[in-house]
Formats: sequence, structure tokens, C-alpha cells
Amino acid sequence: MPHRLHIEQFGPVHALPVLHYRMEFAHLVREAVHRVKPDCIALELPPTLEAPFQRGVARLPEISVLRYGTKAKKGEETVYLLVEPADPLVEGARLGREMGIPVEMVDVDTDSYPLHHEPLPDPYAIHRIGLTPYYEEYRKACAEFPHGHEDRRREQGMAFRLQQLAREHGRILFICGMFHLARVKEEFGRPQAAPLERVRREGVALFNLHPDSVREILGEFPFLSAVYELRRSPLPPEPADGGATLRKRFSALELIAGGKRDIPEEELLRHAIDRSARHTGREGEFPDRQRIIFHLFQEAARHYRQETGEPIHLWQKRAFFRFARNYALTGGMLLPDLFQLLAAARGCIDDNFAYAFWRLATCYHWQRSEADLPTLAISPEEIWGGSRRIRFRPRQKRQKGLSHLGFLKRKKEKRPGEWLEGFDNPSICSYPPEDVVIEDYGRFLKKKGALQLSEELSRTEPFTASLLDGIDMRETLRNLADGRIYVRESQRAKGGVGGVVLIFDEDRDNRKFPYRMTWLGEHDQESDMAFYATSPADNIVGPGICRCEYGGFLLSYPPRRMMDVWRDPDYAFARTKAEVLLLAALDYSPEKHVVYVAARPPRSLFRQMAARMGKKIVYIPLGSLSPVKLKGLRVLHILHGHDKRATAREYIW
Repeated sequence: MPHRLHIEQFGPVHALPVLHYRMEFAHLVREAVHRVKPDCIALELPPTLEAPFQRGVARLPEISVLRYGTKAKKGEETVYLLVEPADPLVEGARLGREMGIPVEMVDVDTDSYPLHHEPLPDPYAIHRIGLTPYYEEYRKACAEFPHGHEDRRREQGMAFRLQQLAREHGRILFICGMFHLARVKEEFGRPQAAPLERVRREGVALFNLHPDSVREILGEFPFLSAVYELRRSPLPPEPADGGATLRKRFSALELIAGGKRDIPEEELLRHAIDRSARHTGREGEFPDRQRIIFHLFQEAARHYRQETGEPIHLWQKRAFFRFARNYALTGGMLLPDLFQLLAAARGCIDDNFAYAFWRLATCYHWQRSEADLPTLAISPEEIWGGSRRIRFRPRQKRQKGLSHLGFLKRKKEKRPGEWLEGFDNPSICSYPPEDVVIEDYGRFLKKKGALQLSEELSRTEPFTASLLDGIDMRETLRNLADGRIYVRESQRAKGGVGGVVLIFDEDRDNRKFPYRMTWLGEHDQESDMAFYATSPADNIVGPGICRCEYGGFLLSYPPRRMMDVWRDPDYAFARTKAEVLLLAALDYSPEKHVVYVAARPPRSLFRQMAARMGKKIVYIPLGSLSPVKLKGLRVLHILHGHDKRATAREYIW
């Protein structure tokens, strides 16, 4: 691995070229301080901002923002300066405070500095090739950029202050932007006069940045900043969360007694950040952005599985990283930014994973809305001049407010045990919109089963005197060498399709889906239903609202005929819960055919039993159905009382 640090030396000044608000350069500042061992650190900031800037540095890891007004050609403008951990200037000032090294501000205060848009290479390249070739390529690329009057004034002013510092200090570490460093070095060799500038700026204020703004406006997204912050000091210990999950899990006795003490969501997110910081690399090692993104994905996948019960498959993981890489390459970067990662999460997996990814990627647990300073909320448009938007689950109503991602914030308990107060009704019921989806899919499976029966009964023969039901193009092309036309005769199966059994997981060891229930249809458009699912007490998502996942279910129409199939002694010989549902479907089906959808066909014993009952099992492989549709069907919500239906939509996701 090449040596990454690059220092430009002129006189007693050791200059480090940096890009602002980039984690890699913040770490290079640490390396430079330990190598140069300076007796003074000079920063590319004006002295008029020194006091509030140093106060903001002292507040870290809490993030602050400097605000002041300037007079531009278009009128007064507001300038914001973020004081965040992963910025090289902030890191320089912070190290100065921690190590007792004097910190000096050497830039010129100006109101009319133009905004530069430079096509910078990805800072991640420094991790691979080092700063020296990176800086050389940057200088070649920027040689054609215009060099204005304000640039020259600032560079001469910085050179003058460095000359003044050189009279008092023997080793000065100068942290300067790449665009100005070469010309500051050139001007340092010439006699300079004190710059004409303001010596005091009015209206400079320091604010605590609102937590919602932290999610959107940092130079490095919050997860990256948090990992960097933790790796500045000795690595955090391995979190001991005892297998806690993001689900609100209660046993039956705990529901009655008022619940147990859960680990808050914020603490579990902090554990994920601690774990990532610990496993990203050895202590003091150069931070690898690619590895940090990988750990972010792993932790988000862990949370996604805890909340939905769905694992992230290898093909989804491969598609995510391939899509994110290609998306980054379209913008000339090596690694994706947060927006591109969210687009990959939504497109390659689903909206729920994108939410879990966003929630962790924008978590910065040190920030609080209540602080020792006034709290300021800033939008991306105010500080960066624009933003890119991504929408998850667009059917949800958009909320007003600062954050364009505000509608992603699911409701939480206002106080511990609040949701348990909703379990005051002994009756349970389903969520009607989910019932409609299940019934529609049941009708689709009936039609598919009838079509499959018709396909099995159809026959193909060479054309002689009648076209029957039409030409069979597939068979005709298959036997094209014979020069004969084949026709097809379709025969309709006698008897309709009655029951439908859909098995997602047979659960042969009886561990994953312990909850078993038989529900009767509430009206004549709804089927009776028997199902087995995960325990409702494992995932409380609202007051009296439980989220479960089906292992399998049975639909039988017409309604209000089904007894409790799980206690029926006639089904005692069944080996699995899936076989219980199939036996019940054969018993309660008023039609001749029963559709059975599963990963594997039923045992031959059940086909024999169906034949003795004058019925037939139509097997449809689970893999032949849309996995996206099946994934949406697996989730059900159990409501404790019909009154919960009015508020359930606010908690169901």
C-alpha cells in the first residue's frame, strides 16, 4: 500500500493540501500532526470567525453551525459553516485543543468570494494510491480554471500571515485547500503587505444543528461521520445487546402485566454504529469508506430481517452493490453517495429495506434538539443550494416540514408501555385492506388452478378434418420436418375449484410459526380462513396492533362453515401444519378440486385420500408465482378490537 501522506514544505511551513468536508482528508490531518509534530497549526479560515468556530469545535461530537450575513452583488446573503467531525479544518482545530498546540486562522475575510464548481476526483482514490499522485492530477486538471482577484487577495493574505507566524514558530502545519496551496507557496517566497480586510464581523452566531437537519445536510452522511468519530479514540467495545431486536416483543404474561423494559431503538442503532466502527479496521488504521458502506449494508440487513422476517438473499446483495457501483461511475465517482445507495436499496430490494438503510445511515446519536446553544434547522437548499429527492412508498401522504423524508418516520411510543394500553379488548380481528388483497389472490389461484386442469386435459393431434380449438403452433413447429399441422382440443375440467392452500414455509420443526388461528368470514364476500404465523407478541407495532408473517393459510368459500381445524381430532395424524390445512381444505371444499401451492407437492397419501373423497389436489409450485407478490402477502396484522381499525393505517407499514 503506498504511503498516503503528502506534505508541501516551504520555510518552516509544512502544508497539507485538503478537500473540505471529506473523511479521508480529516484522517490525513491526524497523520500529518503526528509526523510533523508542529508547534502551531494554521487553518484556512478568517480570524473574524475564530471565537465561535473554536467554541463549536469544543462542543464536538455535537455538531454546530456558524451563521453570518455577507453583502454580495445580489444583496445580503446568509453564509453557513458546519462544524462537523469529518472535516480536515475541524480536525486540525480539534487536535490543537487536545494536544495543546496553538491554532491560528490565516485566511482573509471577504464578502464577495465566487462559488467554484470543480470536477474533483473521488477522495476514496487516496485510500488506494495515496495523496501525492492525487494532488498532482488535481493540479493538472485545475490549471485551466480561472484565477480571480478574490483568490489572489486571499492567497496573498494567507502568505502574509504565514510569514508572521514563521517568525515565532519553527514547525507550522498549514491545512489549506488544494485550489490555493500552490499559489500560497509561491507568494510566501515574496515580501507581502498586510491585507486590507475587515478585522471584525458583526452578526456571527453559533447554533446547535437540529437532529433532523443532521440527517440531510452534512458533508459526509451521519453514519460515516459517526464511525469516524468513534475511530478517533480507542475502538468501542463489542456491544452487549443480548440479542435485542428492533421488534417490540412481549410474552403473554408481560402483555397482561404491562410489558417489560425494551432497549430503545436509538440504543440499538448506536450499537450498530459501534459494531461497524469496531470491525471496519484496526485501531488507527486509515478509514476505508468502502468497508464502512459494507458494514452499513450488513447492519441495515440485520434490522430489516428483525422487522420483516425476510432475509437479504445473496443475489439481492450482489445486485445492490453492482447497481450502486455503476450508478457512482455514471457521475465519475468510485463509490456511491447516500442518495445513490438509497436508490439501490429501494430498487434492488424494497421500500422497507430502503427505510431501514436510511434510518441507520442518517443516525448520529450524539445530536440533541435541546442543547446549550439555540437550535437551528436548515434545509439542504439553504446550505448547498439544492437537493436530490427520493420517495419511498409514494402512496403515503406527504407531510409538511423541513425534511423531505419526514413521512418515513413511523410512529413510536411517546412513553414506555403506551402501546400496551391498546390491548384492552379480548376480541381480535384482521385489517380489512389486507383481507381484500388475500381474497383477490385466492381468486387468482383458483383461476390458475382451473387453467392448469384444462391444460392437463387438453390433447393435440394431427390435422385431419377439423381444426378443433385451433392450431397448436408449438407442436406444429416441433414437428416441422414432418410437414404436418397439429391442432389442439381443450377440454374443460368437471367441477370447480373450492379451497386454496398456500404454504410459504412448512415449518417442520414447529419453531418459526407457533401461532395458529381459524377465522370466519365477516360477510358473504369473505372466505373462512385458517392459518399459522409468527407469534403476535413478537412484534408490536402500535396500540393493540401486532405484525405477523404467515407460514401458510387456507381459504374456504362460502364463509361461516369452518370449525377450529387446529383442534379437530380427525387431523391428528398430520405431520405438519401444512398437512392440517390440506386436510381441512379437502374436508370443507364444496367443489371437486383443491389448489395446493407449496415448494414441494403433498405426499401421495393425500392424493389417495382426495380420490376416496371424490376430490382432486391441483398442485402449483411456489416458485412459479411472483416472489414480489408473495412477499407482500406474507404480512398480516392482528388488531385487538374492531376500534383499532380506525387508527391502524397510521401504524401499519
